Amino acid sequence: MKQLNTFHFASPATFYPMAGRMLPWFAALALVLAAIGLYIGFFVAPTDAQQGEGYRIIFVHVPTSWMAMFIYCVMAFWAAVGLAFNIRLASMMASALAPTGAMFALLSLFTGALWGKPMWGAWWVWDARLTSTLILFFLYLGFMALQAAIDDPRRADKAGAVLALVGVVNVPIIYFSVRWWNTLHQGASVAVGKSAMAETMLLAMLLMALSFWMYSIAVALARVRNIILERERHTEWVQHAVA
Repeated sequence: MKQLNTFHFASPATFYPMAGRMLPWFAALALVLAAIGLYIGFFVAPTDAQQGEGYRIIFVHVPTSWMAMFIYCVMAFWAAVGLAFNIRLASMMASALAPTGAMFALLSLFTGALWGKPMWGAWWVWDARLTSTLILFFLYLGFMALQAAIDDPRRADKAGAVLALVGVVNVPIIYFSVRWWNTLHQGASVAVGKSAMAETMLLAMLLMALSFWMYSIAVALARVRNIILERERHTEWVQHAVA
């Protein structure tokens, strides 16, 4: 029996067609979950007793905030794997995740401002969680800018990996900021084993989070395929695949 090679799918030539086959499934899941989540969130979930209908932005704001933090951790993980084991595909995955993470961080800030204006009376305050989320957005931009500024892909991957690993310390700061400091931002409505919200609200939020997760995978797969084609363009298998 032929022994399974653990690093078989770490080869860009092997991963490229597999990613192409998986991509439409994750994209379809993202669309279905988003449709169900938005319907429940905007038409089924009850009106909040204190915030009225304006609270419904939570079904976009909270999942985007979760994804901004989660994607950064995944990006840092792949960057570390690429740095430690010199696996090219891992570094490519980190590069592919960065733009999506930056988008979610920006959406988190934007929807938070829309929510904060009627609740706090201001679009922005230098709250601990808001400020640390803004730093997360700048870390994403810094990661992408650093890689773009270095011509050699291998050197760019290593430099980006160092920045990603240093910046990952900001993620727990974002999460625990409402506990560590006295902030305007409300505490967590969802925690392990308990929730302070109605079941339909929680269901809609989790569905939206899953939708964004599936979307992130689909977009990362599409983007990493483009990165593979760009970096491996001189190889025979890429020329054959393009032809």
